Amino acid sequence: MDDADLIEHTLTSELVFDGRLLKVSRDNVRLSDGHEAIREWIAHPGAVVVIAVLENGKLLFERQFRYPLNQIFLELPAGKIDANEHPLDTARRELREETGYKAKSWRHVGTMHPCIGYSDEHIEIFWAQGLSYVGSELDHGELLDVIEMSVSDALLAVRDGELTDAKTITALLWADKVFSGAWPLPD
Repeated sequence: MDDADLIEHTLTSELVFDGRLLKVSRDNVRLSDGHEAIREWIAHPGAVVVIAVLENGKLLFERQFRYPLNQIFLELPAGKIDANEHPLDTARRELREETGYKAKSWRHVGTMHPCIGYSDEHIEIFWAQGLSYVGSELDHGELLDVIEMSVSDALLAVRDGELTDAKTITALLWADKVFSGAWPLPD
């Protein structure tokens, strides 16, 4: 099948919700076979996740309550990209605000799309090394517990269902491959 046979074309678009973070649209699209369909989707500004590697080889994690699922999650440091903010600046800001650490070395290692069926969200994955503690600056209303964990222990937490956050699991794939020597860090 040719790519052109897979592309959908927007006929109309209606903004049905315009929130502080998310915008929800309902689009009428034409499929390549000529039929029409409805697509509801969420516009998201994007986010970052940081693989922050300590001198002891462990990674920085956070335990944080997430309201939509009413539970505490184990995650790598992450956050939303603000308007007109470069993703690397977001990564630096979030690492400092949430964990209290700064990094000497930063590398962009990849991009993930966590919800391709209903959102345009993209999460930029960064690798941070040369960490030094300078003190956290949590946002108002942000409560979290910062912990250290090895990649192997984190992967066991994934296996055991204790770590289910998609962005963290994706970033752990990168960390595991880099630590094993299977994948080099991008320049």
